[in-house]
Amino acid sequence: MLTVDDFHGLPLIEGIVTTSGAGGATNIAPMGPRVDWPTTKLLLRPYQSSTTYENLRRSGRGIFHVTDDVLLIARAAIDRLPAGTPLAAGPEGYGERLADAVRWYAFDVVSIDDSQDRTEIVCQVAHQGHVRDFFGFHRARHAVLEAAILATRLHLLPIESVLDQYADYAEIIDKTAGPDERIAFAELQQFISNQLGEAETKTVAGR
Repeated sequence: MLTVDDFHGLPLIEGIVTTSGAGGATNIAPMGPRVDWPTTKLLLRPYQSSTTYENLRRSGRGIFHVTDDVLLIARAAIDRLPAGTPLAAGPEGYGERLADAVRWYAFDVVSIDDSQDRTEIVCQVAHQGHVRDFFGFHRARHAVLEAAILATRLHLLPIESVLDQYADYAEIIDKTAGPDERIAFAELQQFISNQLGEAETKTVAGR
């Protein structure tokens, strides 16, 4: 049986996980599991407050997607996904998957350790599929990905550090980005600006 120890030293791959709610609604969330290659197992670490954790605890199934669509990842990270994100039927019993992804992996939960707020969910891949080819290495896409991750950690990091890193990413975007990367980075910058405004308002109110 798979255990957390089986993932020691394996790489962490950023992607998207879809899960089904009790009412059948599909939840789309960015997530970076540890995986082997070829991909047969995953270690997910969602927070217990997340919908992904709730759905996996209930159904024991989900679908992990490898994607180069950083606009989708960025919007999912800041909860700005537009209505009608294209979905397709996954394998029977696993809910819906992203219609546009590089690869997808339908998985079963093997075990859940929720003794801490950030859970460790060991999963076994049951089905997989290839949708299209990977576009290629792209500095701007990596910059957007890192910026999206930072946007989810504002409560954990010094604001000055976040802003400094965003300035570095902005240079990469300016030099190498296409239209989607520019849109994604602009939306992340706006999100950061809005969050900083809220934080400053709370600070003033608390004095």
